Amino acid sequence: MFKNRGKKKEKIDIIANCIVLFFAVLSLFPLYWLVTSSFKNSSDVVKMPPDWFPATFTLSNYVDVFNNQPAFTWAYNSLFVAIVSTFLLIIVSSLAAYAFSKLQFKGKNIIFVIFISSLMIPKEVMIVPLFRIIQDFGMVNTLSGMIFPNVATAFGVFLLKGFFDTVPDSLREAAKIDGASEFKIFYKIMLPLAKPGIGALFILNFVQVWNDYLWQLVVGQSENSKTLMVGIATLMQDLNPNFAYKMAGATVAAIPMLLIFIFFQKYFTKGITLGADK
Repeated sequence: MFKNRGKKKEKIDIIANCIVLFFAVLSLFPLYWLVTSSFKNSSDVVKMPPDWFPATFTLSNYVDVFNNQPAFTWAYNSLFVAIVSTFLLIIVSSLAAYAFSKLQFKGKNIIFVIFISSLMIPKEVMIVPLFRIIQDFGMVNTLSGMIFPNVATAFGVFLLKGFFDTVPDSLREAAKIDGASEFKIFYKIMLPLAKPGIGALFILNFVQVWNDYLWQLVVGQSENSKTLMVGIATLMQDLNPNFAYKMAGATVAAIPMLLIFIFFQKYFTKGITLGADK
C-alpha cells in the first residue's frame, strides 16, 4: 500500500517538474530570441519561417551600436545613476528603518504610517511637481536630478524594518551596557544581521532605477545626459528600423540586470523568503 503511494507520488512529482520546466523554458524564450536576433541580419529577424538560430552570425550590430551612438556614455550614465541611487537608498532606508524599529520617540507609529502610505501614490502623479523642484535646483540634464528622487522612497524602510524588528532587543541592550554607541550598534550588529534584506533591496531598487524610463526621459533631455534605456528607445523610433540593430541595443541594456541577479540571487532569495516569514 505504502509502496503504491510512493510510486504515485513519484509520478506526480515527475509531471509537476515537467510542467515547471515547460513554463521555465517558455519564460526564457523571449530572452533567447532577443540575444540570438542581435547576431542576425535585419532581414533574418522578420523572415518567415523564422531561423531559430542565426544562419549568418554577425557582430556588426553591436559594433554599430557603440560606433554610431554614444552607447558607452549611455551605459555609464545608467550604471552611475542605478548604483549611486541604490547605495544612497540603502544608507537612508537602513538608518530610518533602524530608528522606526528600535528607537523610541514621540509620534513614531503615526509618522511610520504616514511614511508608508506614500507607497500608495504612483510616481507618475508626482512627475510634474517633482520636475519643478528639480528645475528650481538646476538639476535638469544632470545625473543628480535622476538620482535624488529615487533615494526618497519608503519601500526600503518598509522592507528593512521587518528585519530589524526580528533582532532581539537584548542584543542592543547588551551592547549598550558594554559602552557601544547607537551608531556602533547599528553598524556592527544590526547591519550584518540585515544582509539578506539589504541584498534583496539592492536588486529590487537597482532594477527599478535601471528601468525607470519615464523619469530619466523627463530629466535627461540632452544627448550626454541620456541613460541607456532612453538612448535605446530612440533607436526604436526610426522610420526604417533595423530590427537586429535594435535587438543588439536591447541586449546591451539587459546584461547588467542579468549580472545583478546572478551575483545577488542568494541574498535576494533569502531576503524574500525571510521577509515572507516575518
